[in-house]
Amino acid sequence: MPFEISDDLSPEVYPLAWLVGSWRGQGVVNYPGVDEAVFVNDVTFDHDGGPYLRYESTIRILDEQPTPADPAVGLWPDAEASVDDDVPSTVWSTETGYWRVSSERPEGLPENRFPVEVIVADAAGRASLFLGTVGQGRIELATDFVARTTTATEVTASQRMYGFVEGDLLWHEELAAFGNELQPYASARLAQK
Repeated sequence: MPFEISDDLSPEVYPLAWLVGSWRGQGVVNYPGVDEAVFVNDVTFDHDGGPYLRYESTIRILDEQPTPADPAVGLWPDAEASVDDDVPSTVWSTETGYWRVSSERPEGLPENRFPVEVIVADAAGRASLFLGTVGQGRIELATDFVARTTTATEVTASQRMYGFVEGDLLWHEELAAFGNELQPYASARLAQK
C-alpha cells in the first residue's frame, strides 16, 4: 500500500516515513505472571520537521475480555468492537519517545537497511534505548540500555519488531522481566486512523 511523504518531513527520517500518522488496533498481552488479555493500542508518530519522529503509545486492557473462538489458533472474533472509544478499558501502559535514523552506518549493513536509534520513556518509571535497523517496511530493535526508578518493575531487556503489512502496522515485543528470560510479551495489528 503506498504512502505519501510530507514536504516538511526531514530527509534524514525518510526510511521511517511509513510510520507517520495515527494508528489504532487490538492486540494481546501474555507473559508469565500476567494473565492473557486483549487490549486496544493507540500509536502516533509525528514530526516537527526535525531529523526524528516523535512517538506516543497507549495500551488499554479491555475491562470485559472477549472469549477466543479457538484457543489453539488464538482468534478473538468479538474483539473488533474493542477498537471503539466507548468500550470500557483500563490504561495498561503509556510511553513516549523519539525515533531517528543514525548517520553512522555500521560496517556490513545491507544497502537496503538503515540504522535506527529509539529512545522511549514509560509512565512506569523506565527509560530505554533501542538500537536496530529499518528497511523494506520492517524495523527490528533491541534494547542497548534500560534505566529505571527504584519503584519501577525490573525489565532487563526488550526486543521489538514492527512491520508495514497490507497497509497495517504490526508489532511484536519480547521482554525479559520479573526474573524471566527474553520471551514473547505482546503483539498487535493497527490500522491507520
